[in-house]
Amino acid sequence: MSKAFTREGEGDALDDLPPVDEWPAGVKNYLTPAGHAALKAEIDRLRALPRGDGRAKLAIEQRLAALLGRLEAAEVIDPTAQPADDRARFGATVTVEDDDGETRRYRIVGVDEADPKRGQVSWRSPIARALVGRSIGDITTLHTPAGDQELTIVKIELEASRAEEEEEEN
Repeated sequence: MSKAFTREGEGDALDDLPPVDEWPAGVKNYLTPAGHAALKAEIDRLRALPRGDGRAKLAIEQRLAALLGRLEAAEVIDPTAQPADDRARFGATVTVEDDDGETRRYRIVGVDEADPKRGQVSWRSPIARALVGRSIGDITTLHTPAGDQELTIVKIELEASRAEEEEEEN
């Protein structure tokens, strides 16, 4: 989960408030159901914090206003309600193989849900843009500052298929 929706330490309320950029007017804030729930939970947490005065009050109010703007622009996309074709799309987990045979998994999520270290990438990121709309076996080019990289899509998992796999394992 992005640091936008998580608490990092046990410090005071200000230490737990990473900055949140204002959401651009007229732009949808696509979220998975889990991301939407996390956003609402963070808003509730901020509303429950004691306001105090001065710097603490201002920091809480600014963060709350930014998150409320993101909630207002939110459009929840349920991966299980996506068409049942074999295309990479929002909410899907896509496994790719590079030219060296190394495989990586990416789950395409909302901007605030992105956590690249955990393989969760924003739908606006270069890797997600290279993957969305592609099918298993497709080769796509990822453009990076270090150069272009060819990736072959080897697996696409939607939420429903992952849940079914977990049931089969149990």
